[in-house]
Amino acid sequence: MNRSWLFIFIGALFEVVWVIGFKHAHDWVTWSATIASLVISFYLIITASSHLPVGTVYAVFTGLGTAGTVAAEMVLFDEPVKLIKLLLIAVLLIGVLGLKLLGGSTSDSKAVEH
Repeated sequence: MNRSWLFIFIGALFEVVWVIGFKHAHDWVTWSATIASLVISFYLIITASSHLPVGTVYAVFTGLGTAGTVAAEMVLFDEPVKLIKLLLIAVLLIGVLGLKLLGGSTSDSKAVEH
């Protein structure tokens, strides 16, 4: 797997941590972990964006982050599990997978560098 795609997937995991942290952080340790996760996820996504199309990177990053956050809330924080939520997450992940399969690197259509 391309390193940039790996950065997107790891960045999405950190996105899940900071999004949940915004809701559940309550002391300096949890807020520090939330902020560190935010910084790491944005660093990874910016790095990946330098090698892949930005629109594809952002869509995959936010799609995986959204699906991961909803799933984590259900598993870790007793958020109600609803069939429609699971179906919509599945549709979202199918879209993310499609973008990954269709999204090439910028080297395929790289502009002339100076």
